[in-house]
Amino acid sequence: MVRRFRANTVYVFLMVVGIVHVNGASATQAQTSEQQEARETLQKVVQFYRSSVGYQGAYLWTYAADLSAQQGEEVASRTSGWTQPPGTPSVGEAYLEAWRLSGDPVCLEAAIECAQALVKTQLRSGGWYAHIDLSEEGRKKYNYRHGGDSDSRHNYTTFDDNKSQSAMTLLMHVDEATGFRNDEIHEAVVYGLASFLKAQYPNGGWPQQYREFPDPDEFPVMKATIPEAWPRTFPGAKYVSFYTLNDGNMSRLVEMFLEAHRIYGDETYLNAALKTGDFFCLAQLPEPQPGWAQQYDSQMHPVWARKFEPPSITGLESQGVMQTLLLLYEVTGNRKYLDPIEPALKYYQRLELPDGQLARFYELHTDKPLYFDRQYQLTYSDSDTPTHYGFKVSNGLKKIVQRYQQLQQQNVPIVRGARHASPVKRTTKVVRQAQDVIRKLDARGAWVESGRMEHSDQPLDVLQMKTLVRNLPAIAALAGAVEQ
Repeated sequence: MVRRFRANTVYVFLMVVGIVHVNGASATQAQTSEQQEARETLQKVVQFYRSSVGYQGAYLWTYAADLSAQQGEEVASRTSGWTQPPGTPSVGEAYLEAWRLSGDPVCLEAAIECAQALVKTQLRSGGWYAHIDLSEEGRKKYNYRHGGDSDSRHNYTTFDDNKSQSAMTLLMHVDEATGFRNDEIHEAVVYGLASFLKAQYPNGGWPQQYREFPDPDEFPVMKATIPEAWPRTFPGAKYVSFYTLNDGNMSRLVEMFLEAHRIYGDETYLNAALKTGDFFCLAQLPEPQPGWAQQYDSQMHPVWARKFEPPSITGLESQGVMQTLLLLYEVTGNRKYLDPIEPALKYYQRLELPDGQLARFYELHTDKPLYFDRQYQLTYSDSDTPTHYGFKVSNGLKKIVQRYQQLQQQNVPIVRGARHASPVKRTTKVVRQAQDVIRKLDARGAWVESGRMEHSDQPLDVLQMKTLVRNLPAIAALAGAVEQ
Protein backbone atom coordinates (compact mmCIF):
# COMPACT_ATOMS: atom_id res chain seq x y z
CA MET A 1 0.00 0.00 0.00
CA VAL A 2 1.34 3.43 -0.92
CA ARG A 3 2.03 5.52 2.14
CA ARG A 4 1.09 9.16 1.71
CA PHE A 5 2.41 10.62 4.94
CA ARG A 6 6.06 10.68 3.83
CA ALA A 7 5.30 12.64 0.70
CA ASN A 8 3.11 15.15 2.56
CA THR A 9 6.18 16.19 4.49
CA VAL A 10 8.11 16.60 1.24
CA TYR A 11 5.20 18.56 -0.23
CA VAL A 12 5.02 20.99 2.68
CA PHE A 13 8.77 21.52 2.50
CA LEU A 14 8.70 22.16 -1.23
CA MET A 15 5.77 24.52 -1.04
CA VAL A 16 7.35 26.48 1.79
CA VAL A 17 10.56 26.74 -0.16
CA GLY A 18 8.61 27.84 -3.22
CA ILE A 19 6.62 30.44 -1.34
CA VAL A 20 9.66 31.84 0.44
CA HIS A 21 11.59 31.89 -2.79
CA VAL A 22 8.92 33.51 -4.95
CA ASN A 23 7.56 35.99 -2.43
CA GLY A 24 10.92 36.60 -0.85
CA ALA A 25 12.49 37.77 -4.10
CA SER A 26 10.97 41.25 -3.76
CA ALA A 27 11.22 41.32 0.03
CA THR A 28 14.87 40.43 0.43
CA GLN A 29 16.41 41.37 -2.91
CA ALA A 30 15.43 43.29 -5.95
CA GLN A 31 14.99 41.13 -9.02
CA THR A 32 17.18 42.24 -11.89
CA SER A 33 15.64 43.35 -15.14
CA GLU A 34 17.01 40.14 -16.68
CA GLN A 35 15.16 38.04 -14.12
CA GLN A 36 11.94 39.96 -14.59
CA GLU A 37 12.19 39.42 -18.34
CA ALA A 38 12.89 35.73 -17.77
CA ARG A 39 9.84 35.33 -15.51
CA GLU A 40 7.54 37.08 -17.98
CA THR A 41 8.99 35.07 -20.85
CA LEU A 42 8.63 31.81 -18.93
CA GLN A 43 4.94 32.48 -18.40
CA LYS A 44 4.50 33.46 -22.05
CA VAL A 45 6.20 30.31 -23.34
CA VAL A 46 4.25 28.00 -21.05
CA GLN A 47 0.99 29.70 -21.96
CA PHE A 48 1.65 29.37 -25.70
CA TYR A 49 2.66 25.71 -25.62
CA ARG A 50 -0.23 24.80 -23.32
CA SER A 51 -2.94 26.61 -25.24
CA SER A 52 -1.76 26.39 -28.85
CA VAL A 53 0.53 23.36 -29.17
CA GLY A 54 -0.51 20.70 -26.66
CA TYR A 55 -4.03 19.36 -26.43
CA GLN A 56 -5.39 19.24 -22.88
CA GLY A 57 -1.93 18.33 -21.62
CA ALA A 58 -1.06 15.83 -24.37
CA TYR A 59 1.98 16.50 -26.56
CA LEU A 60 3.42 14.88 -29.67
CA TRP A 61 7.00 15.29 -30.90
CA THR A 62 6.83 17.77 -33.76
CA TYR A 63 4.38 20.43 -34.95
CA ALA A 64 4.39 22.56 -38.07
CA ALA A 65 5.27 26.10 -37.05
CA ASP A 66 1.87 27.30 -38.32
CA LEU A 67 0.24 24.45 -36.30
CA SER A 68 -1.32 22.96 -39.43
CA ALA A 69 0.15 19.48 -38.87
CA GLN A 70 1.62 17.39 -36.08
CA GLN A 71 3.24 14.03 -35.49
CA GLY A 72 4.83 11.73 -32.96
CA GLU A 73 6.78 8.82 -34.35
CA GLU A 74 4.16 9.00 -37.09
CA VAL A 75 1.48 11.43 -38.24
CA ALA A 76 -1.20 11.93 -35.59
CA SER A 77 -4.38 13.90 -35.00
CA ARG A 78 -4.63 17.24 -33.24
CA THR A 79 -6.13 15.56 -30.16
CA SER A 80 -3.24 13.11 -29.82
CA GLY A 81 -0.19 12.78 -27.66
CA TRP A 82 2.85 10.50 -27.53
CA THR A 83 4.26 8.79 -24.46
CA GLN A 84 7.74 8.04 -25.80
CA PRO A 85 10.18 10.88 -25.05
CA PRO A 86 10.14 13.71 -25.98
CA GLY A 87 6.33 13.45 -25.81
CA THR A 88 3.85 14.12 -23.02
CA PRO A 89 5.86 12.77 -20.04
CA SER A 90 9.01 14.64 -21.10
CA VAL A 91 7.15 17.90 -21.53
CA GLY A 92 5.49 17.41 -18.15
CA GLU A 93 8.86 16.81 -16.49
CA ALA A 94 10.20 20.00 -18.11
CA TYR A 95 7.29 22.00 -16.69
CA LEU A 96 7.88 20.43 -13.29
CA GLU A 97 11.59 21.23 -13.44
CA ALA A 98 10.76 24.81 -14.40
CA TRP A 99 8.47 25.07 -11.37
CA ARG A 100 11.16 23.75 -9.03
CA LEU A 101 13.69 26.23 -10.41
CA SER A 102 11.44 29.28 -10.59
CA GLY A 103 8.67 28.66 -8.07
CA ASP A 104 6.15 29.88 -10.65
CA PRO A 105 2.79 28.13 -10.13
CA VAL A 106 2.02 28.43 -13.86
CA CYS A 107 4.65 25.76 -14.50
CA LEU A 108 3.21 23.43 -11.88
CA GLU A 109 -0.27 23.86 -13.35
CA ALA A 110 1.10 22.86 -16.76
CA ALA A 111 2.78 19.75 -15.30
CA ILE A 112 -0.47 18.76 -13.58
CA GLU A 113 -2.31 19.13 -16.89
CA CYS A 114 0.14 16.68 -18.51
CA ALA A 115 -0.39 14.24 -15.66
CA GLN A 116 -4.16 14.53 -16.05
CA ALA A 117 -3.86 13.72 -19.76
CA LEU A 118 -2.03 10.53 -18.81
CA VAL A 119 -4.64 9.65 -16.20
CA LYS A 120 -7.34 9.92 -18.88
CA THR A 121 -5.40 7.64 -21.23
CA GLN A 122 -4.22 4.98 -18.80
CA LEU A 123 -5.10 1.54 -20.11
CA ARG A 124 -6.96 -1.07 -18.10
CA SER A 125 -3.75 -3.11 -18.20
CA GLY A 126 -2.17 -0.36 -16.09
CA GLY A 127 0.17 1.49 -18.44
CA TRP A 128 0.18 3.30 -21.74
CA TYR A 129 0.54 2.68 -25.43
CA ALA A 130 2.80 4.86 -27.60
CA HIS A 131 -0.09 6.94 -28.93
CA ILE A 132 -2.75 8.48 -26.71
CA ASP A 133 -5.92 10.23 -27.87
CA LEU A 134 -8.20 12.51 -25.89
CA SER A 135 -10.95 12.95 -28.48
CA GLU A 136 -14.25 11.12 -28.07
CA GLU A 137 -13.78 9.30 -31.36
CA GLY A 138 -10.11 8.51 -30.79
CA ARG A 139 -10.76 7.07 -27.36
CA LYS A 140 -12.95 4.38 -28.90
CA LYS A 141 -9.81 2.73 -30.27
CA TYR A 142 -8.41 2.04 -26.81
CA ASN A 143 -9.36 0.14 -23.70
CA TYR A 144 -8.83 3.14 -21.43
CA ARG A 145 -9.79 2.85 -17.79
CA HIS A 146 -11.80 6.04 -17.95
CA GLY A 147 -14.24 6.36 -20.83
CA GLY A 148 -12.50 4.09 -23.30
CA ASP A 149 -13.94 1.23 -25.30
CA SER A 150 -13.83 -1.80 -23.00
CA ASP A 151 -14.12 -4.11 -26.01
CA SER A 152 -11.10 -2.63 -27.75
CA ARG A 153 -8.07 -4.84 -28.27
CA HIS A 154 -5.78 -1.82 -27.80
CA ASN A 155 -4.94 -2.65 -24.21
CA TYR A 156 -1.19 -3.24 -24.51
CA THR A 157 0.91 -1.62 -21.81
CA THR A 158 4.17 -0.87 -23.62
CA PHE A 159 7.59 -0.63 -21.97
CA ASP A 160 9.45 -0.25 -25.26
CA ASP A 161 11.35 3.05 -25.65
CA ASN A 162 10.54 4.25 -22.13
CA LYS A 163 6.85 4.76 -22.82
CA SER A 164 4.98 3.51 -19.75
CA GLN A 165 7.99 4.04 -17.49
CA SER A 166 8.28 7.76 -18.32
CA ALA A 167 4.51 8.23 -18.03
CA MET A 168 4.40 6.59 -14.61
CA THR A 169 7.44 8.53 -13.41
CA LEU A 170 5.79 11.84 -14.32
CA LEU A 171 2.63 10.84 -12.47
CA MET A 172 4.70 9.97 -9.40
CA HIS A 173 6.60 13.25 -9.53
CA VAL A 174 3.42 15.30 -9.88
CA ASP A 175 1.82 13.21 -7.14
CA GLU A 176 4.73 14.08 -4.88
CA ALA A 177 4.76 17.76 -5.86
CA THR A 178 1.08 18.13 -5.03
CA GLY A 179 1.35 16.28 -1.74
CA PHE A 180 -0.77 13.37 -2.96
CA ARG A 181 -3.80 15.64 -2.72
CA ASN A 182 -4.98 14.98 -6.25
CA ASP A 183 -6.89 11.74 -5.76
CA GLU A 184 -7.16 10.93 -9.48
CA ILE A 185 -3.42 11.19 -10.06
CA HIS A 186 -2.57 9.29 -6.90
CA GLU A 187 -5.03 6.51 -7.67
CA ALA A 188 -3.63 6.16 -11.21
CA VAL A 189 -0.15 5.70 -9.71
CA VAL A 190 -1.34 3.05 -7.26
CA TYR A 191 -3.25 1.17 -9.95
CA GLY A 192 -0.44 1.37 -12.49
CA LEU A 193 2.35 0.26 -10.17
CA ALA A 194 0.25 -2.66 -8.92
CA SER A 195 -0.37 -3.73 -12.53
CA PHE A 196 3.30 -3.46 -13.44
CA LEU A 197 4.19 -5.67 -10.49
CA LYS A 198 1.75 -8.33 -11.69
CA ALA A 199 3.36 -8.21 -15.14
CA GLN A 200 6.84 -9.00 -13.83
CA TYR A 201 7.93 -12.53 -14.66
CA PRO A 202 8.90 -14.98 -11.87
CA ASN A 203 12.59 -14.59 -12.76
CA GLY A 204 12.42 -10.78 -12.46
CA GLY A 205 12.32 -10.03 -16.20
CA TRP A 206 9.74 -8.06 -18.12
CA PRO A 207 8.06 -8.29 -21.53
CA GLN A 208 8.21 -5.59 -24.17
CA GLN A 209 4.40 -5.27 -23.94
CA TYR A 210 1.59 -7.00 -22.11
CA ARG A 211 -2.18 -6.92 -21.82
CA GLU A 212 -2.59 -9.97 -19.59
CA PHE A 213 -0.53 -11.07 -16.61
CA PRO A 214 1.78 -14.09 -17.03
CA ASP A 215 1.10 -17.59 -15.79
CA PRO A 216 4.15 -18.38 -13.58
CA ASP A 217 4.12 -22.03 -14.65
CA GLU A 218 4.91 -21.00 -18.22
CA PHE A 219 8.02 -19.05 -17.24
CA PRO A 220 10.45 -21.17 -15.23
CA VAL A 221 13.36 -19.53 -13.42
CA MET A 222 16.62 -20.68 -15.01
CA LYS A 223 19.99 -19.45 -16.18
CA ALA A 224 20.47 -18.30 -19.77
CA THR A 225 22.17 -20.69 -22.16
CA ILE A 226 23.26 -20.57 -25.78
CA PRO A 227 21.51 -23.12 -28.03
CA GLU A 228 23.58 -25.39 -30.21
CA ALA A 229 21.98 -23.93 -33.35
CA TRP A 230 19.62 -21.06 -34.14
CA PRO A 231 17.52 -20.12 -37.20
CA ARG A 232 19.39 -17.91 -39.68
CA THR A 233 16.18 -16.61 -41.24
CA PHE A 234 13.49 -14.52 -39.56
CA PRO A 235 10.68 -16.83 -38.30
CA GLY A 236 8.09 -14.07 -37.99
CA ALA A 237 7.04 -15.05 -34.47
CA LYS A 238 5.35 -12.56 -32.15
CA TYR A 239 7.99 -11.28 -29.77
CA VAL A 240 6.27 -8.86 -27.33
CA SER A 241 6.12 -11.44 -24.51
CA PHE A 242 9.85 -12.22 -24.64
CA TYR A 243 12.17 -11.07 -21.87
CA THR A 244 13.17 -7.83 -23.58
CA LEU A 245 16.29 -5.75 -22.92
CA ASN A 246 15.91 -3.76 -26.14
CA ASP A 247 16.43 0.01 -25.75
CA GLY A 248 16.98 -0.30 -22.01
CA ASN A 249 13.39 -1.29 -21.20
CA MET A 250 14.25 -3.16 -18.01
CA SER A 251 16.83 -0.61 -16.88
CA ARG A 252 14.17 2.09 -17.09
CA LEU A 253 11.83 -0.08 -15.03
CA VAL A 254 14.51 -0.42 -12.37
CA GLU A 255 14.94 3.35 -12.26
CA MET A 256 11.18 3.85 -12.08
CA PHE A 257 10.71 1.40 -9.20
CA LEU A 258 13.65 2.87 -7.29
CA GLU A 259 12.01 6.26 -7.66
CA ALA A 260 8.69 4.79 -6.49
CA HIS A 261 10.45 3.43 -3.42
CA ARG A 262 12.07 6.80 -2.72
CA ILE A 263 8.75 8.64 -2.97
CA TYR A 264 6.40 6.18 -1.28
CA GLY A 265 8.69 4.16 0.98
CA ASP A 266 7.09 0.86 -0.01
CA GLU A 267 9.62 -1.99 0.05
CA THR A 268 7.59 -3.82 -2.62
CA TYR A 269 8.87 -1.36 -5.21
CA LEU A 270 12.48 -1.76 -4.11
CA ASN A 271 12.11 -5.51 -4.31
CA ALA A 272 10.80 -5.29 -7.87
CA ALA A 273 13.91 -3.34 -8.88
CA LEU A 274 16.22 -5.80 -7.14
CA LYS A 275 14.42 -8.75 -8.70
CA THR A 276 15.15 -7.24 -12.12
CA GLY A 277 18.81 -7.16 -11.13
CA ASP A 278 18.52 -10.85 -10.31
CA PHE A 279 17.18 -11.40 -13.82
CA PHE A 280 20.22 -9.61 -15.29
CA CYS A 281 22.44 -12.02 -13.37
CA LEU A 282 20.47 -14.99 -14.70
CA ALA A 283 20.50 -13.59 -18.24
CA GLN A 284 24.28 -13.28 -18.48
CA LEU A 285 25.32 -15.92 -20.98
CA PRO A 286 27.98 -18.49 -20.02
CA GLU A 287 31.67 -18.31 -20.84
CA PRO A 288 33.24 -17.83 -23.27
CA GLN A 289 30.52 -15.28 -24.20
CA PRO A 290 29.56 -13.68 -20.84
CA GLY A 291 27.40 -10.96 -22.35
CA TRP A 292 23.69 -10.41 -22.77
CA ALA A 293 21.23 -10.97 -25.60
CA GLN A 294 18.69 -8.40 -26.70
CA GLN A 295 15.75 -10.73 -26.00
CA TYR A 296 15.18 -14.23 -24.59
CA ASP A 297 12.38 -16.78 -24.80
CA SER A 298 10.88 -18.51 -21.76
CA GLN A 299 13.71 -21.08 -21.85
CA MET A 300 16.27 -18.26 -21.57
CA HIS A 301 17.65 -18.71 -25.08
CA PRO A 302 18.52 -15.70 -27.26
CA VAL A 303 15.81 -15.40 -29.95
CA TRP A 304 14.66 -13.29 -32.86
CA ALA A 305 12.50 -10.22 -32.31
CA ARG A 306 12.04 -8.09 -35.42
CA LYS A 307 13.44 -9.08 -38.81
CA PHE A 308 16.63 -7.12 -38.12
CA GLU A 309 17.10 -8.31 -34.49
CA PRO A 310 18.57 -11.84 -34.53
CA PRO A 311 19.53 -14.15 -31.67
CA SER A 312 22.93 -12.75 -30.71
CA ILE A 313 25.10 -11.06 -28.12
CA THR A 314 24.23 -7.37 -28.01
CA GLY A 315 26.82 -4.63 -27.80
CA LEU A 316 24.31 -1.92 -26.86
CA GLU A 317 21.81 -3.15 -24.30
CA SER A 318 24.57 -4.99 -22.43
CA GLN A 319 26.14 -1.65 -21.55
CA GLY A 320 22.85 -0.54 -20.00
CA VAL A 321 22.64 -3.81 -18.07
CA MET A 322 26.08 -3.25 -16.56
CA GLN A 323 25.22 0.34 -15.61
CA THR A 324 22.03 -0.83 -13.92
CA LEU A 325 23.83 -3.57 -12.02
CA LEU A 326 26.27 -0.93 -10.77
CA LEU A 327 23.32 1.20 -9.67
CA LEU A 328 21.79 -1.70 -7.76
CA TYR A 329 25.12 -2.41 -6.08
CA GLU A 330 25.29 1.27 -5.15
CA VAL A 331 21.81 1.06 -3.61
CA THR A 332 22.26 -2.25 -1.76
CA GLY A 333 25.95 -2.99 -1.35
CA ASN A 334 25.18 -6.56 -2.45
CA ARG A 335 28.12 -7.90 -4.43
CA LYS A 336 25.96 -10.29 -6.43
CA TYR A 337 25.12 -7.29 -8.62
CA LEU A 338 28.81 -6.50 -9.02
CA ASP A 339 30.05 -9.99 -9.81
CA PRO A 340 28.89 -10.10 -13.48
CA ILE A 341 30.64 -6.85 -14.37
CA GLU A 342 34.32 -7.79 -14.60
CA PRO A 343 33.99 -10.80 -16.92
CA ALA A 344 31.54 -8.86 -19.09
CA LEU A 345 33.86 -5.86 -19.38
CA LYS A 346 36.82 -8.04 -20.39
CA TYR A 347 34.64 -9.80 -22.93
CA TYR A 348 33.25 -6.67 -24.56
CA GLN A 349 36.66 -5.00 -24.62
CA ARG A 350 37.80 -7.87 -26.83
CA LEU A 351 34.86 -7.18 -29.16
CA GLU A 352 35.69 -3.54 -29.93
CA LEU A 353 35.63 -2.78 -33.64
CA PRO A 354 38.64 -1.19 -35.39
CA ASP A 355 36.93 2.22 -35.24
CA GLY A 356 36.43 1.90 -31.47
CA GLN A 357 32.71 1.24 -31.65
CA LEU A 358 30.81 -1.92 -30.78
CA ALA A 359 28.55 -3.91 -33.08
CA ARG A 360 24.89 -4.03 -32.08
CA PHE A 361 24.96 -7.81 -32.65
CA TYR A 362 27.67 -10.45 -32.29
CA GLU A 363 27.17 -14.00 -33.53
CA LEU A 364 26.49 -16.74 -31.03
CA HIS A 365 29.46 -19.13 -30.69
CA THR A 366 31.81 -17.10 -32.95
CA ASP A 367 31.67 -13.44 -31.74
CA LYS A 368 31.64 -12.24 -35.37
CA PRO A 369 29.82 -8.92 -35.85
CA LEU A 370 26.44 -9.44 -37.51
CA TYR A 371 24.74 -6.99 -39.88
CA PHE A 372 21.84 -6.90 -42.34
CA ASP A 373 21.85 -5.68 -45.90
CA ARG A 374 19.01 -3.58 -47.31
CA GLN A 375 17.13 -6.73 -48.25
CA TYR A 376 17.33 -7.79 -44.59
CA GLN A 377 19.61 -10.72 -45.21
CA LEU A 378 22.12 -11.58 -42.47
CA THR A 379 25.69 -10.74 -43.40
CA TYR A 380 29.11 -10.17 -41.85
CA SER A 381 29.57 -6.99 -43.89
CA ASP A 382 28.49 -3.51 -42.81
CA SER A 383 28.72 -2.06 -46.34
CA ASP A 384 24.99 -1.99 -47.16
CA THR A 385 23.03 -1.74 -43.91
CA PRO A 386 19.58 -0.11 -43.60
CA THR A 387 19.75 3.42 -42.22
CA HIS A 388 16.78 3.26 -39.82
CA TYR A 389 18.60 1.20 -37.21
CA GLY A 390 21.96 1.44 -35.48
CA PHE A 391 23.96 -1.66 -36.35
CA LYS A 392 27.04 -0.05 -34.81
CA VAL A 393 26.79 1.61 -31.40
CA SER A 394 28.87 3.91 -29.24
CA ASN A 395 31.36 2.39 -26.86
CA GLY A 396 30.83 3.42 -23.24
CA LEU A 397 32.99 0.74 -21.66
CA LYS A 398 35.57 3.22 -20.29
CA LYS A 399 32.90 5.04 -18.28
CA ILE A 400 31.58 1.74 -16.97
CA VAL A 401 35.11 0.74 -15.92
CA GLN A 402 35.58 4.07 -14.13
CA ARG A 403 32.27 3.71 -12.29
CA TYR A 404 33.04 0.10 -11.41
CA GLN A 405 36.39 1.07 -9.90
CA GLN A 406 34.91 4.07 -8.11
CA LEU A 407 32.15 2.07 -6.46
CA GLN A 408 34.61 -0.51 -5.18
CA GLN A 409 36.40 2.29 -3.32
CA GLN A 410 33.24 3.90 -1.89
CA ASN A 411 31.19 3.02 1.13
CA VAL A 412 27.95 1.48 -0.10
CA PRO A 413 24.99 1.41 0.01
CA ILE A 414 24.58 5.09 -0.83
CA VAL A 415 21.35 6.75 0.25
CA ARG A 416 19.42 8.11 -2.73
CA GLY A 417 18.06 11.56 -2.01
CA ALA A 418 15.27 13.45 -3.72
CA ARG A 419 16.11 14.62 -7.22
CA HIS A 420 14.64 18.09 -6.79
CA ALA A 421 16.15 21.10 -8.48
CA SER A 422 16.52 24.15 -6.27
CA PRO A 423 16.98 27.83 -7.14
CA VAL A 424 20.38 28.40 -8.65
CA LYS A 425 22.89 31.18 -8.06
CA ARG A 426 22.56 34.14 -10.40
CA THR A 427 25.79 33.85 -12.34
CA THR A 428 26.92 35.25 -15.64
CA LYS A 429 26.55 31.77 -17.13
CA VAL A 430 22.93 31.42 -15.93
CA VAL A 431 22.04 34.84 -17.35
CA ARG A 432 23.77 34.12 -20.67
CA GLN A 433 22.15 30.70 -21.15
CA ALA A 434 18.68 32.09 -20.51
CA GLN A 435 19.16 35.06 -22.78
CA ASP A 436 20.50 32.84 -25.55
CA VAL A 437 17.33 30.75 -25.65
CA ILE A 438 15.06 33.77 -25.15
CA ARG A 439 16.57 35.47 -28.21
CA LYS A 440 15.56 32.48 -30.34
CA LEU A 441 11.85 32.78 -29.49
CA ASP A 442 9.37 34.20 -31.96
CA ALA A 443 6.71 36.73 -31.01
CA ARG A 444 4.35 33.98 -29.82
CA GLY A 445 6.87 32.50 -27.42
CA ALA A 446 7.82 29.53 -29.63
CA TRP A 447 11.12 28.10 -30.79
CA VAL A 448 10.91 27.73 -34.57
CA GLU A 449 13.53 25.68 -36.39
CA SER A 450 13.97 23.81 -39.63
CA GLY A 451 12.93 20.17 -39.67
CA ARG A 452 11.14 17.41 -41.52
CA MET A 453 7.65 16.03 -41.17
CA GLU A 454 5.96 13.01 -42.69
CA HIS A 455 3.47 15.05 -44.72
CA SER A 456 6.16 17.09 -46.53
CA ASP A 457 8.95 16.09 -48.90
CA GLN A 458 10.85 19.27 -48.07
CA PRO A 459 12.21 20.74 -44.83
CA LEU A 460 9.86 23.21 -43.20
CA ASP A 461 9.57 25.37 -40.11
CA VAL A 462 8.63 23.26 -37.10
CA LEU A 463 8.25 23.29 -33.32
CA GLN A 464 10.13 20.44 -31.65
CA MET A 465 9.15 19.31 -28.17
CA LYS A 466 12.73 18.24 -27.51
CA THR A 467 13.70 21.89 -27.90
CA LEU A 468 11.06 23.00 -25.41
CA VAL A 469 12.26 20.35 -22.95
CA ARG A 470 15.86 21.49 -23.35
CA ASN A 471 15.30 25.27 -23.26
CA LEU A 472 12.58 25.83 -20.69
CA PRO A 473 14.70 25.05 -17.59
CA ALA A 474 17.29 27.63 -18.69
CA ILE A 475 14.69 30.40 -18.57
CA ALA A 476 13.27 29.09 -15.29
CA ALA A 477 16.76 28.98 -13.73
CA LEU A 478 17.23 32.70 -14.32
CA ALA A 479 13.67 33.57 -13.30
CA GLY A 480 14.19 31.96 -9.91
CA ALA A 481 17.89 32.62 -9.38
CA VAL A 482 19.16 33.96 -6.06
CA GLU A 483 22.13 36.16 -5.24
CA GLN A 484 25.53 34.50 -5.09
